[in-house]
Amino acid sequence: MRVALVGGGVIGGGWAGRLVENGLDVVVFDPHPDAERRVREVLENAERAWKQLTYAPRRRGTVTFVGDLDEAVRHADLVQESVPENVELKRRLFAEIEKHAPADALFASSTSGLLPSVLQAELRNPERFLVAHPFNPVYLLPLVEIVGGESTSEQSISRASELYESIGMRPLRVRTEIDGFVADRLLEALWREALWLVEDDVATVEEIDDAVRFGPGLRWAQMGTFLTYRIAGGEEGMHHFLEQFGPALKWPWTKLMDVPELDAELIDRIARQSDEQARGLSVRELERIRDDNLVAILQALRARTYAAGEVLHEHETRLFAAGADGRGEPDAREPLRLHETTVDPSSLDYNGHMTESRYGVEFGYATDAFLRHVGLDAQYLESGHSAYTVEGHVRFLREVAALEPIAVDTQVLAVDGKRLHLFHSLRHGGSGELLATGEYMLLHVDTAEGRTCPWEEPVASRLSEAATAHARLPLPEGAGRAVSMPGSG
Repeated sequence: MRVALVGGGVIGGGWAGRLVENGLDVVVFDPHPDAERRVREVLENAERAWKQLTYAPRRRGTVTFVGDLDEAVRHADLVQESVPENVELKRRLFAEIEKHAPADALFASSTSGLLPSVLQAELRNPERFLVAHPFNPVYLLPLVEIVGGESTSEQSISRASELYESIGMRPLRVRTEIDGFVADRLLEALWREALWLVEDDVATVEEIDDAVRFGPGLRWAQMGTFLTYRIAGGEEGMHHFLEQFGPALKWPWTKLMDVPELDAELIDRIARQSDEQARGLSVRELERIRDDNLVAILQALRARTYAAGEVLHEHETRLFAAGADGRGEPDAREPLRLHETTVDPSSLDYNGHMTESRYGVEFGYATDAFLRHVGLDAQYLESGHSAYTVEGHVRFLREVAALEPIAVDTQVLAVDGKRLHLFHSLRHGGSGELLATGEYMLLHVDTAEGRTCPWEEPVASRLSEAATAHARLPLPEGAGRAVSMPGSG
């Protein structure tokens, strides 16, 4: 599938990151002289974030920059527009796009609030036009609001929803065409009140952000507003909450219908406070901090299969099932490199190095990757069979710091009817230096009966083939080691 991105700013670059990291080829058109540099910088951040976000095998797509709109869209299956919020500009662009794009291409605007009926009004085939409004950073945040206009077909809505879901997003169908859609109307209310708090000198921009990020923002990240307030109602639930706190809505706490005049003085004050809040960090540095934090939150939610973490879990399941990482089959005669990543910043000890427990996690991922390699996939698990690790030994040889590249080479030491003996070598992804080794024994089990049983096909044959191929390799240094001290008995 080929996607044309018209506009390579913050949102267009974010779309490029999301699409490329999920295996789609992208063509970018943006006449700005710095567009390619900016998009490539965003792509670097997206690749960095996705390496931390998931260990699922993925094929990265390609990105091409062109100087003409017709060249960008002529072979596109999807045209995603992300230019400034100007109705006439967008309408002129889509009229030109329609002249050159394939007849079955889907047209989507990233507008954050303009009505699709207005934007599609002059198209010859308006039924294929819709709004697909994402959130920054597009390559990490899964929400995309899908809004159809008066002439948008249900088929186009379905096609778009399936496409965005396939790249790990959560499509939210906005059933009623309304200015600002859903999420931005909520954000606008908070933004108006925040501006008044600065205008009235109640709080600085940093104090307002602290009020969100240390309190309700943490709840919103996983439960939103209504579910949070349902809990606040206690055992009596939402009905009790509304009866107790509903009257407060009549108190003059907010100025939601008013907005302070953004005169030069207020703009300067906000900009000055924002500069102080940034503490000298560049936009790219702030983006990386943001991405690291979002990755950690998403992974925490994924571990519980909840909220945005459920979306990530479902997308990873699809990626593992596809198993297409674009690297081809490894050389079976050598230790198998099936797991590569970077050191997760959330897995550091007080010295700034990867924790002892994380070494075990990486070896666990390598074991899972090997088992998938020999055919122990979702279908095999559904048949009621799995492999359980029953014994292991780890040697810690070198330290490794945050975001450094690491890779695991896996060697099969032995296989029999029910057992598997693996040896992992964790290496620095750049220098190749040996960082740690992990040796593990696994048993094949019937999960329903809770007992060991012989390997099933095709896993049995593939394990035998791997063991035969690796039998020619020398025994790795450290294999068979156990914890001991001279004189300890």
